[in-house]
Amino acid sequence: MKRILLTLSLCMLTLGAMAQKKDWAAFGRYEKANKEVTVQPTAVFMGNSITEGWANKDPEFFKKNNLVGRGISGQTSSEMLVRFRRDVLDHNPKCVVIMAGTNDVAQNNGYIAPENTVGNIISMCELAQAHGIKVILCSVPPTSVFGWRRDLSPAQPIRDLNVMLEAYAKEAKIYYLNYHPALTDEKGGLPPKWSNDTCHPNLECYRTVMEPMVSEALNTVLKLKKDKKVVPIPVK
Repeated sequence: MKRILLTLSLCMLTLGAMAQKKDWAAFGRYEKANKEVTVQPTAVFMGNSITEGWANKDPEFFKKNNLVGRGISGQTSSEMLVRFRRDVLDHNPKCVVIMAGTNDVAQNNGYIAPENTVGNIISMCELAQAHGIKVILCSVPPTSVFGWRRDLSPAQPIRDLNVMLEAYAKEAKIYYLNYHPALTDEKGGLPPKWSNDTCHPNLECYRTVMEPMVSEALNTVLKLKKDKKVVPIPVK
């Protein structure tokens, strides 16, 4: 009995130590990088792997235009909301570009009702506005298959979520950047020329479609003068 109790105690201590080390919202992901931001960004891009992949695949676009990428692979809107102060507000950017919802639909942290996903995104928008930061709210990009959750059919839930996001943006008078129609194929995902998995854009997709669209959005929202305009990287 003593051995059993000792084993249970050790297990509880181990689990407790693991829980203490877990950085659920990934504050540590950009802790060092945040300290290196010394100039007010034109915009911070908040998102998941699609945003993280963008900054990694085309750093030239971000550096040239004074943009800061704060995407974290696998994150849901709940995790983004929790780290929003550290990764966005503390930089006092002129604008924040929010793209969230893919991993909510994928149920990465379990099922979350669409209205709760929208609620998290609304909270991020309201936090930004309360700090004088302009908001560009992006549609959830199309996906027909989640490679890590093949039991789900995400195409229609993403469309439904986008209807809710667009309605909120219209009501709140927020710029709604609707990538979905420009990116989706007949199956409801990214076409093979722009993605290997229907979900994550490749460099051609970022440069061909997404960079021109977000550049136009930023130039419009911030009313940037000609010499200050955000400029997409030319497609080679």
